[in-house]
Amino acid sequence: MQITNDVKYVGVNDRITDLFEGQYIIPNGISYNSYAVIDEKIAVFDSVDARFANEWLSNIENTLNGRSPDYLIVQHMEPDHSSSISIFAEKYPDAKIVSSAKSFVMMKNFFGNDFADKQIVVGEGDGLSLGKHEFKFITAPMVHWPEVIMTYDTADKILFSADAFGKFGALDEQEDWACEARRYYIGIVGKYGVQVQSVLKKAASLDIKIICPLHGPVLNENLEYYLNLYNIWSSYQSESKGVLIAYTSVYGNTKKAVELLKEKLLENGCEKVAVNDLARCDMAEAVEDAFRYDRIVFATTTYNADIFPFMRTFIDHLTERNFSNKRVAFIENGSWAPMATKVMKVMLEKSKNLTYCENEVKIFSALNDESKEKILLLAKELCN
Repeated sequence: MQITNDVKYVGVNDRITDLFEGQYIIPNGISYNSYAVIDEKIAVFDSVDARFANEWLSNIENTLNGRSPDYLIVQHMEPDHSSSISIFAEKYPDAKIVSSAKSFVMMKNFFGNDFADKQIVVGEGDGLSLGKHEFKFITAPMVHWPEVIMTYDTADKILFSADAFGKFGALDEQEDWACEARRYYIGIVGKYGVQVQSVLKKAASLDIKIICPLHGPVLNENLEYYLNLYNIWSSYQSESKGVLIAYTSVYGNTKKAVELLKEKLLENGCEKVAVNDLARCDMAEAVEDAFRYDRIVFATTTYNADIFPFMRTFIDHLTERNFSNKRVAFIENGSWAPMATKVMKVMLEKSKNLTYCENEVKIFSALNDESKEKILLLAKELCN
């Protein structure tokens, strides 16, 4: 793939991994992106998962037509991007390795070797010249590891953005960018919104024409769209108007309440209602929806004087990622001592700017006329 006259794609697609980072389902695979910038000197950006090292090195060799890289620029040390560094260094012993000081510490930890004879340590504002292509380095700590750097190419106005602006999905898969980029961002980077905001401010001062991330497609059109989404996500604002109902149900009675609420929400004009059964859905999809929509209903049973385990896991995922700025409602079910709402409110205490609905639905085992009426009132309140 040719990105510009001098910038070539040399990355690989992974159709083998089923769980990214051991937890995120990736039915359409994922790409490990690597780029070669060919000038008077040659720089390769980032390596790939070690299982694909031979394919990656073959891509580099075929692209360079007999030339050898002068630099390997390591922007991020997570193993899906760094675990082929050693094999690169063996194949190209004269190439220098360019990275942050923290990265070289991590290399020592991962590989037992910090490549002291090859090191070029860079930090904020440092540069590197290939000839026509002048690079400026941008530190991006905790987006989403502490060692991360990004690189701006002043010649082609490319931001090599490390894991930022990445998405799940192999490059030969045609799918909506935002859906899998949102799930990727919220799951992996979502905790670090403050740090992402800091990097976005740095990016605002650059004339960026192309974004080259470490996962997903190269972005070269309508960049305002992608930058705006990252601003929304990292400032914990809601992307869309709508209601998410996240629920667990043991014997189906809480599910019936959820189905009735969805029906009444739609009747009252709510523009979008998403429903996730937390025991059966992809948890990452449910978390994505919780951050995407501006209203959320937690519906669950009291269980062992607590809440049903899948709901506890779900709320833990939200609060870990700084869940905030939402309108929140509760449906609880309990046959003799319902206390799920109380437990959930305690769990959400660390979340900021939550507005609780006045109507709380309490079910004793199964719906009755009183609890059905409460659901009608809650639907009106949520759609008001």
